[in-house]
Amino acid sequence: MIPVTLQKIIKTDGIVAIATQGPDGPHLVNTWNSYVHVAPDDRLLIPAGYMRKTEANIAANPNVLITLGSSKVEGLHGVGAGFLIKGKAKFLTSGPDFDFLKAKFSWLRATMAVTIEATTQTW
Repeated sequence: MIPVTLQKIIKTDGIVAIATQGPDGPHLVNTWNSYVHVAPDDRLLIPAGYMRKTEANIAANPNVLITLGSSKVEGLHGVGAGFLIKGKAKFLTSGPDFDFLKAKFSWLRATMAVTIEATTQTW
């Protein structure tokens, strides 16, 4: 189950950082909180317009680290909250999860689906 504070962060303004590991080391890419969708099974669905290096890294190693936060959500020490998410990702170019996000984001070429393994509130 996704923590309530994390659900609030996803629904507010903020930036998401996605880290993958590739043959040449770590790689980071960003997106917006408002682009992230929580599927009924608690996977995160993230539209990918580019993210080609991220996709290549995930094809070889599905482990991802994701951080996201918002200055508008109450956190552990007052205003401002953030999370670290550890999970496994895959890119989808067809199927219901792809179609769902494609209807929302006409520019996407793939959907990154992340199965969450752990969430840690960082602030």
